[in-house]
Amino acid sequence: MDRPALADFLRRRREALSPEDVGLPPGQRRRTAGLRREEVATLSGMSTDYYTRLEQRRGPRPSEQMLAAIARGLRLTLDERDHLFRLAGHTAPTRVSRADHVSPPLMRVLDRLHDTPAQVMSNLGETLVQNPPAKALLGDETGHTGPARSAVYRWFTDPAERRIYPEADRVRHSRFLVASLRATSGSDPRAADLARLLSAKSAEFAKLWDAHEVEVPSERRKTIVHPSFGPIDLDCQLLFTDDLAQVLLVFTATPGTEDAEKLQLLSVVGPELLESS
Repeated sequence: MDRPALADFLRRRREALSPEDVGLPPGQRRRTAGLRREEVATLSGMSTDYYTRLEQRRGPRPSEQMLAAIARGLRLTLDERDHLFRLAGHTAPTRVSRADHVSPPLMRVLDRLHDTPAQVMSNLGETLVQNPPAKALLGDETGHTGPARSAVYRWFTDPAERRIYPEADRVRHSRFLVASLRATSGSDPRAADLARLLSAKSAEFAKLWDAHEVEVPSERRKTIVHPSFGPIDLDCQLLFTDDLAQVLLVFTATPGTEDAEKLQLLSVVGPELLESS
C-alpha cells in the first residue's frame, strides 16, 4: 500500500469534482476546491472520519469493497479505479468478470434525477446503485450478496420477489428475464454459470432456458405494485452503456395522473415508508 500516493490521488480526484458533477447544490462560501471530504464520504457510503484518515495517510488498508465504494463516490473511470486498487495494495478487478463499477456517464445522469426513480443495473440484473425515489418504489436492491445480487436469481428462487408485479404480468416478465440472460451468456461467462445454478433450482427457469429465447421485447410500460400505494402504472426508459454491460432504468408516470401523484409522494416520503410497510 502506497499511503502517500493514495492520499494524493484521492485528494486530487476530490478537488477535480464540483458539486454539480455529482448532483449536489453548489452552495456558498466553499473554501475547499472541488468537493468536501464529508461529501465524498456520503457519496461513498462511509464515515467522514474513515475517508479523512485515508487522505491523511492514516488508518488501515481499505478493503476491495471500500475501494469500489470510493471509486463510485469519486466517479472514477475504469482506469482510475484500477489505479486506486493498485495504490491500496490490491489487484485491480478483472474487467471481464466484474462489471460492478458503475459507468461514470450513467452516474452523471443518475445524479441529476432527484425526484425520479432511477437505478443502474448490470447485464446480470444486479442493482448497482439506486437513488432514494427508486428505493422508495422498489425497495433497497443493493444489499444482496452472492447469486441473490441478481434479480433473475431472486425472481426464480424467492416467491416474495414477485409481489411487485401483478400476477397477469409475471409470466411475461419471467420470459423477459430468461431471454435477457440468454443474450448475455454469449459474452459473459457469469451468465452461463448463473443459468446452470438456476436450472438446478427452478423447474420454471429450466423450461424457459431450454426454449432458447434470446429476445423478448423489453417492458417499457410496467405496473409496479407498491405495498402502500398499490398499483402504479409507469413508463420505463432504458439508457445502455456502449458495451451493453450496464443500463440506467428511469421510471416516469404520465403527468396529471394518479400514478404521477403517487410517484411524487414517494419522492417526498422516501424509502422509510417502504421499510415500515
